[in-house]
Amino acid sequence: MGAGISAIQLLDEVSRVTTTTWVTRREPEFRDGPFDEKVGRAAVAIVEDRVRRGLPPASVVSVTGIPVTPAVAAMRARGVLTRRPMFSEITEDGVRWSDGTALRADVILWCTGFRSSLDHLAPLMLRQPGGGIVMTGRLATQVAKDPRVHLVGYGPSASTIGANRAGRAAVEALMAFLELG
Repeated sequence: MGAGISAIQLLDEVSRVTTTTWVTRREPEFRDGPFDEKVGRAAVAIVEDRVRRGLPPASVVSVTGIPVTPAVAAMRARGVLTRRPMFSEITEDGVRWSDGTALRADVILWCTGFRSSLDHLAPLMLRQPGGGIVMTGRLATQVAKDPRVHLVGYGPSASTIGANRAGRAAVEALMAFLELG
């Protein structure tokens, strides 16, 4: 799924209508307390330091942490935020971890943030010869080569407003695909 704010919001919505498993590449870092001017300046300084040294900027959530909002607290209480590490393989009917543990999954919802990091999807052969991925669907979240795959935060949905609208469109399309809506 992902450990950013958009992923958490989508997980919250999807978990209300079906069973979910939260998977992230790294352990999420939750942040209690307000995101005030001091915290904001510190986050900007970290990003500025990285780019001044010629490094790519880190993900937003790796700099700011995930704020423990009332929605996040409610998700914790419902048991939705039990995180699993990234699986090692996508199988015909789900996913498998390196220890052999398998999980059946009808849908894998990737929330990759504002930088597209899609190397893990290489086995699906979604990329065109020029390196891009042809997208379709109402707000261009659906991969043309495999309509079960939606990339929220890729292409035109790579903004806060775009990702929110695209996330809703992707969930609606997936619910229709799974005949849940």
